[in-house]
Amino acid sequence: MSQKYSPEFKAKALRLIEERVRAEQCSGWAACTVVGEALGGISPHTLRGWWKQSHIDRGEAPGVSTDESGEMRRLRRENLELRRANEILRKASAFFAAELDRPTTR
Repeated sequence: MSQKYSPEFKAKALRLIEERVRAEQCSGWAACTVVGEALGGISPHTLRGWWKQSHIDRGEAPGVSTDESGEMRRLRRENLELRRANEILRKASAFFAAELDRPTTR
């Protein structure tokens, strides 16, 4: 089951992970495991994903930042909407062109 965590909670978890890595010179995975248990059984996989993404967002690791990802998502939605609108206009144009070509019976 997917659960949403507040940005404050995520920031606290990331701070705890960073402190643990610095203080004990342990791996990120070990820190995520310990912090996850301390925060009420959060999966270390979830915490490691947050930790890795925070490094990408700060420019310390290669990858797509959260802002870039959101912008790409928004542009893809906009592109899809524009394609739908173009398809509707294309069909309407073809329909009205066909109406003009039909002979009238007056």
